[in-house]
Amino acid sequence: MITVAVANQKGGVGKTTTAINIVTAMAATGWRTLLIDLDPQGNASTGLGIAGDDRDRSTYDLLIEGAILSDCSRPTSIPGLDIVVATQDLSGAEVELVTVDERTARLRQALSAKGQGAGYDVCFIDCPPSLGLLTLNALSAADKLLVPLQCEFFALEGLSQLLQTVERVQQRFNPGLGIVGVVLTMFDRRNRLTDQVAADVRDCLGALVFESVIPRNVRLSEAPSHGLPALVYDHQCAGSRAYISLAREIIGRLPQQRKAA
Repeated sequence: MITVAVANQKGGVGKTTTAINIVTAMAATGWRTLLIDLDPQGNASTGLGIAGDDRDRSTYDLLIEGAILSDCSRPTSIPGLDIVVATQDLSGAEVELVTVDERTARLRQALSAKGQGAGYDVCFIDCPPSLGLLTLNALSAADKLLVPLQCEFFALEGLSQLLQTVERVQQRFNPGLGIVGVVLTMFDRRNRLTDQVAADVRDCLGALVFESVIPRNVRLSEAPSHGLPALVYDHQCAGSRAYISLAREIIGRLPQQRKAA
């Protein structure tokens, strides 16, 4: 199983929207896909149609209670896509993890436990918008990191901070962590600043930046209120087409030997 963390410590960059739509696209192309909602806000769970009062076992049980993955995962309405939901209990997990042994390795241990990841080809982790212990658990468990980046000036400052964190995680916890790519989100062609930020990011990171860009799109914003990914809500809108294109690029960058899984 390939594990991909979707992370950016800045909120409001389209991280959860990206996670929801990429896992839907992956499942639609035949990958047995798992989404782990590690954000206490639980927006990824809501965006896949799972109501707050319908969440029994969650990522909190996985991290704190030592529950096994197969007990916490559940199917979604999307064929081939399972989820481990988030509940508000996760808000306290940051504090509780401080006193736990190997506190940055809890998620990695849960995913690598014997036979637990065997049912899936790929796992995506939707991280909270911070660089706390929950995100560190995701980065320690991940093979790859996917970074959504909003096309605005402050996003560049946040990116350098995130890249420094990745470097520290590689040195201390997970030397195998690599970046699968950076995706530009909320792209508005009418705005000259958007073009400037996109050009700066491409100058700085080169081929690491995906060719596909995610536009500002009303349908992308509407879909979560219906409990559906945009790809199901309106598969022909500009946002959905962009995510399908991005999924193709991501599949092309994932490790070759695991594509046959």
